[in-house]
Order: sequence, then C-alpha cells, then structure tokens
Amino acid sequence: MKCLVTGATGFIGSNLVHELIARGHSVRTLARKHSDRRALEGADCEWIEGDVTDPEAVRRAVQGCDWVFHVAASYHLWMPDYRPMFATNVEGTRNVIEAATRAGCRRIVHTSTVGCIGLPKKQNGRWIPSDETTPVSAAQMSNPYKLSKWQAEQIALQWARAGSPVVIVNPSAPLGPRDIKPTPTGKIVVDFLNRAMPAYVDTGLNWVHVRDVAVGHILAAERGRVGERYILGHAEGNWTLRQTLQVLSDLTGLPAPRLRIPWWVAFMFAWLDERRAALTGRPPRAPLAGVRMARYHMFFNPARAIRELGLPQTPPRQAFADAIEWFRAHGYVRTQA
Repeated sequence: MKCLVTGATGFIGSNLVHELIARGHSVRTLARKHSDRRALEGADCEWIEGDVTDPEAVRRAVQGCDWVFHVAASYHLWMPDYRPMFATNVEGTRNVIEAATRAGCRRIVHTSTVGCIGLPKKQNGRWIPSDETTPVSAAQMSNPYKLSKWQAEQIALQWARAGSPVVIVNPSAPLGPRDIKPTPTGKIVVDFLNRAMPAYVDTGLNWVHVRDVAVGHILAAERGRVGERYILGHAEGNWTLRQTLQVLSDLTGLPAPRLRIPWWVAFMFAWLDERRAALTGRPPRAPLAGVRMARYHMFFNPARAIRELGLPQTPPRQAFADAIEWFRAHGYVRTQA
C-alpha cells in the first residue's frame, strides 16, 4: 500500500514508519522543514515538506495514497499560548481527514489518546479499567491538550458517520526505542536512570510497547471497523507508579524512590510552579495538567483491539528493558547507571 504518515518524526510516528517499511509498504511523510528527523534515519521514505495546518500541503500529501495515518499532534502539558496546539490538533485533523476523504483514500487511521476515553472508576478500593464503552464527555477533559484531542476525535467520528473510512486508535502509555524528545512517559525512565526522581505520587498507567502501538495502527487499517475506537494498550500493563519504579529497579539494579508525596502536596507545588512559569515564560518542572491527571489511575482494557485487530501483547517489562537500552545507547543517561 501507498501510505501517508503525518507526525512521522515523532515517537509513535517514526516507529510506525519503520514498521510499514519492514512490511513492504511504500511510505510518504508530511513533515515541517526544520523537524528533527533523527528517528527516521535509515528509513526509505518520501518526504513532503509541510504542516497539517496548511490545507494545500495536506492535499498534496494525500494524493495517490491508499492509507493515511494521522499521527501528528502537539503534545504539551503547559504552553504560554495554547492556540498553536489547538490549530495543530483540531484544525490539522480536520484538514487531513477532509483531504484524505476527498482524495478517495481507502483507510484513514486517526491517532487519538486514552485521554479521550472515560475516566476509570474506583470501586471497593481498586481502580476498574476503562474501555471504549466507558461514558465520557468534554467535561472530563481536564487540560488543554486533552480537550484539543477530544475535539479532534469528535471531528474524526463526525467524518466516519458521514461515510469517511476513518478508524480511531487510542494508545495508552507507549515505551520503547526512538523516543527522541523524550515523551512524558519516556521521561519517567530517563529521570529514574539519572537519579532525578527522589519521590513519587500514587498514580498508575497502562504501559505498552511502542512497537505494538505501531503494529496496532497497521492492523486498524487492515481490520478496524469504520467509526470505532480501539485502545492500543496491554491487558497486563495496568501498573501503579510504585510497581513501575520497582520494575525499573529490578531491571537496572538502582534503588527505587521510597518517598510517596500526597497528591495535594504535588498539586500545590505544581500550582506555584505554574505561577512562576507565567511570570518567567520558562516551562514548569511539574505542569499542573500532569498532576491533575495523576489523581486517577489511568488503567484501561484493550480487549477490543486484542479481539478484533489481533493487537500484539509484548510484555510491558520488555518495553521498559528496550527503552532503558535505547536511552543508554543514545546519550540520555548522565550517570554510570
């Protein structure tokens, strides 16, 4: 298939490009002129220069493509001005899906996030994982990033209802190679390795290998039902942060932090940190949006993707091992850990 990947230089996008090429597909990427392309070194793909906020560039990029993977997104938990993020995430999604639909592309896979799935509930002292049927509304979107992705997902669903061949995937917390920035989830690993995490907050995430997320995108194009959402996560990947840190300790031999900070303390620190950021223009060390999300154990059930798509289930422990190896090999670790 001839495939277009937006956001190809990012964490999920770059792994998707490499996976598509390995499976014999022809790949075209839409990337900004000065984007960091290190994650695509060695990838034999066609480059189209442009941005998803430019309708003409998007129209050029989708021409002749069978599958379109719209992975591009602005992922920031704090910005001095959120308008560029909404332009990329919301209007960019509208541009890509409209252009791909009018160009007659056979499948459009929109990359959303589990942040757009209904929040998990706590019952009898345990967190019940959410799935695609868990009730959700815009009121649950607790920060501008989540709200922008929610609005983008609503656009994708509207186009699907109108007959566009759109399938939506909702990755959980991916880990693995090519996390150049790194992402907030990758930063947990980097901070642990660099001994920059003296304490932790009681929260939880659903961990998944980024390779499985990349494969899940391809399976969504091949087998996904139009208008459906698929959580790309791991059935055994719902770990508390304490469990996560213990696995990191087991894999590295480094001690896990023992001090657990009450949520309200973390919230107050983040609130003060954002006041400082507003005055200085420098990003906060602990964005308030992240602390708000940490109030919930973000546990999810990917059974639909496993059942309908055949989503691979690489053990989360392997995802952490691969992430550790990649970060160490690429100069992210300052210590001799």
